[in-house]
Amino acid sequence: MKLGPFLRLNAPWLAAGGLLTFLSSFGQTFFISIFAGEIRSEFGLSHGEWGGIYSLGTTTSAIVMIWAGALTDRFRVRGLGALILLALAGACIAMASVKAAWALVFVIFALRFTGQGMTSHIAVVAMARWFVATRGRALAIATLGFSVGEALLPVLFVALMAFVDWRVLWIIAAIIALAGIPVLSLLLRNERTPQSMAHENPSLGMFRRHWTRNQTLRHPLFWFMVPALLGPSAFGTALFFHQVHYAEIKGWEHVQLVSLFPLYTLFGIGSMLISGWALDRFGTPRLMPFFQLPMVLAFVAFGMTTSISGALIGFFFMALTTGANSTLPNAFWAEFYGTQNIGSIKAMAAAVMVFGSAIGPGITGVLIDLGMGWDTQMVAIAAYFVLTTVMMTVGITRYKTALIA
Repeated sequence: MKLGPFLRLNAPWLAAGGLLTFLSSFGQTFFISIFAGEIRSEFGLSHGEWGGIYSLGTTTSAIVMIWAGALTDRFRVRGLGALILLALAGACIAMASVKAAWALVFVIFALRFTGQGMTSHIAVVAMARWFVATRGRALAIATLGFSVGEALLPVLFVALMAFVDWRVLWIIAAIIALAGIPVLSLLLRNERTPQSMAHENPSLGMFRRHWTRNQTLRHPLFWFMVPALLGPSAFGTALFFHQVHYAEIKGWEHVQLVSLFPLYTLFGIGSMLISGWALDRFGTPRLMPFFQLPMVLAFVAFGMTTSISGALIGFFFMALTTGANSTLPNAFWAEFYGTQNIGSIKAMAAAVMVFGSAIGPGITGVLIDLGMGWDTQMVAIAAYFVLTTVMMTVGITRYKTALIA
């Protein structure tokens, strides 16, 4: 099906996915981190202390995601999504009113669980379940919400921070999240239940069967994929989390670095759309083993450059992977393990990614406090992505024949 008819026929469902991925921005690191300077200053926190608080709250959200993510196998997006958006708004209000450093752990947990965790999880599981032959295209279009959030919100809120108190900006974020609830309900008036989708539109995994979460956890391929699940989340998050520090040590104004984010987003959108098209044409087994190689070049550039143009080169290569990361891994679980239990299986993968986003800022923050140079850390991270590529290549090569068994 050509793109125009595809969009017209599926507009409400794709728009609902895009709305959810956009609103997840308020729990994403690229948004929370723009307030890092104000939070550290107000509560007297070092890089390591702030990173530790962020890691603890995020780790807790990853643990809860293991249970809560499975709810997408039972409840409609319309109802579950509205409930999570209401909770996300409450988390934003909590950030606006937090008075003690110890309470930040609970606020970060709430923001990460409702925003980065559940809101984005609901969206990508819905796309993986609702679409089969056009799954890659649907994921690419729906996850454009991430890109819009990355492109617009940091620049907008950093600019507003010059005139508006940072706590007031979190109230604005809460209002935007609440406004999404009636829009979501309107878009999904005709939504079917997950159970009906599983029976009417099944997509089988390896050995032509639907896998349960326990079976998936016992299968070696899942563990071959874990380092790749951790990597972009851990170290992409760390980069954005420490963006103020990164700009300082390179001698740049923070706004100079933030001004690159829209370009990074444009590169990511291009990569996302191309990967969605390629996914529908070639499938995940051919594409997954190599999609993190650009991260090697990205982090070498981040570490070695002394100019803002060098950082742009890093963001270009990083965008190639992060754009593909919005489509390929989400389709991978449906293609290899089936869609009947995709919510609970994807919840495990989401928990791993959320955990990655917890440990990344914490580890790098502690290393900064211990005096390990940022440039050295970036090169070490590049080496890590060489490892993930080897792991994915070995695992997928070994088990891809089971897709036609």
